[in-house]
Amino acid sequence: MRNRFMKAFLLSALALLLPSCGTVQTGTEPAKIRDTTADSPSETTSAGESREFDAEVGMFDFENKTVLLNSGYTMPILGLGTYALDYETCVNSVMALLENGGRLIDTAYMYGNEEAVGEGVRRGMEAYGISREEIFVITKIYPSQFGDPEAAIDMALEKLDIGYIDMMLLHHPGTGDVKAYQAMERYVEEGKIRSLGLSNWYREELTEFLPQVSVMPALIQNEIHPYYQEQDVVPFIQEKGIVVQCWYPLGGRGYTAELLGDETITEIAEAHGVSSAQVILRWDLQRGIVVIPGSSNPEHIRENLDLFGFELTNGEMERIADLDRGEKHDWY
Repeated sequence: MRNRFMKAFLLSALALLLPSCGTVQTGTEPAKIRDTTADSPSETTSAGESREFDAEVGMFDFENKTVLLNSGYTMPILGLGTYALDYETCVNSVMALLENGGRLIDTAYMYGNEEAVGEGVRRGMEAYGISREEIFVITKIYPSQFGDPEAAIDMALEKLDIGYIDMMLLHHPGTGDVKAYQAMERYVEEGKIRSLGLSNWYREELTEFLPQVSVMPALIQNEIHPYYQEQDVVPFIQEKGIVVQCWYPLGGRGYTAELLGDETITEIAEAHGVSSAQVILRWDLQRGIVVIPGSSNPEHIRENLDLFGFELTNGEMERIADLDRGEKHDWY
């Protein structure tokens, strides 16, 4: 697996083709990505250098609702965020997601619910006959843990108790972040983590960080919604073969009602016979952005997964693009 993983990092200028692309491999082993530039399988470079791959890395497969990561693994393109969910609510929300066909779950050390996510995954697997390989769990370690990243990673593995971690992120930049990422790289080699990523990294932070690590992040998770669109940052990330994922896709607590009630959003929703939330999430997907809306409401979780019965027109995408205010709703 190490050779496959090492072959899969460092990409150059890959354009996302939406809404569909060829079927990609799923399962326990990563899809094979042929490196057209390496002279030998053992050749390594820093993540800041450029490689070319003739695989559809970063392109959304709308038929299977997945994206191929530069690590060689596939990830669902929509799922559930668990920020602020208490134990029982989190377990029930994870099970509701799995019951309705969702397979992507996002948690973090700072959310205090990794154990609940693991419990929900195990219960859901048993209740709905789902294999572990079908489920993709993301967690994060916090800057306060960067001083002893091995302990942080071991703690996450123990709390989740689901065999391995599909993806681990650094929650945001901080002292010792390179050291922490390098520790995660070693856990990838051991098969305990499958893919790596970063949360709350932007152009300047990425430009400084990437040359210092060996494995290209497979994903960057940032705040993105119609009022804060990151129209320059998103393509900057995607051109490196890194998938973009958004938190607060519906604006975040205290802002959701205003965003869902936006006149432009509601008009588009009425035209398609869907909810405002579905319009926003579909807009993200058509930009090539993975969505993880948070919810504890089973009906909302079900609705947030139902994004494939309609498609926004170019004109509608442009109307939503015009809503950008550069209005960030959290400090990260």
